[in-house]
Amino acid sequence: MNVDIEKGWEKVLKNYFEMKSWSKLTDFIQTEYKTKNIYPEQKDIFHAFNSTLFNEVSVIILGQDPYHNPGQAHGLSFSTPDEVKVPPSLKNIYKEIDSDLNIKKDINLGNLESWSKQGVLLLNSVLTVEENKPGSHRKHGWEEFTDYVIQKISDEHNHCVFLLWGNYAKQKGSIIDREKHLVLESTHPSPFSAYNGFFGSRHFSQTNTYLKKHGKNEINW
Repeated sequence: MNVDIEKGWEKVLKNYFEMKSWSKLTDFIQTEYKTKNIYPEQKDIFHAFNSTLFNEVSVIILGQDPYHNPGQAHGLSFSTPDEVKVPPSLKNIYKEIDSDLNIKKDINLGNLESWSKQGVLLLNSVLTVEENKPGSHRKHGWEEFTDYVIQKISDEHNHCVFLLWGNYAKQKGSIIDREKHLVLESTHPSPFSAYNGFFGSRHFSQTNTYLKKHGKNEINW
């Protein structure tokens, strides 16, 4: 698989791209794209990395795997292309932003690229999925790759904020050096769990307070 990724990330991840586990994963992914409907489009698999340069990462929002319905996924966790109806989880994220920061988001616009340009890495644990089959590409190697990504951020950056929503994201928490970074955890923003801890978590204001304290730019949510 041709990895079209920003130069800073390419340098940081170079060793991983030479591992057998990466070769095995890419063989699987290439076969899947040739034989099934897979999301996002191949050109968007590394969209998160190309939108948020490695040296500019300050916040990491960790999702599970991409949206599995046609047209929704474009390589940024929780985000959708401009013309696509906003999914329920993202609507709940917008509701929490409104409650936390009194910022009213347009629930018809789900593209979060404006966040990624500010240093918010919108990373899914698994970067691809088969149409209408959530979780279909789990346990094929993506988890190890994104573990490596998180480890590199934790090791080479200081004072980042990791937003871990839901049990799947929280599993990544053990990788992060909590002496150097802020880790905020809650339930997932999906309609099934948002009322059990995501609403009222105030992660967005906490993130900006922490960034400001450590001399970093606050995020315009």
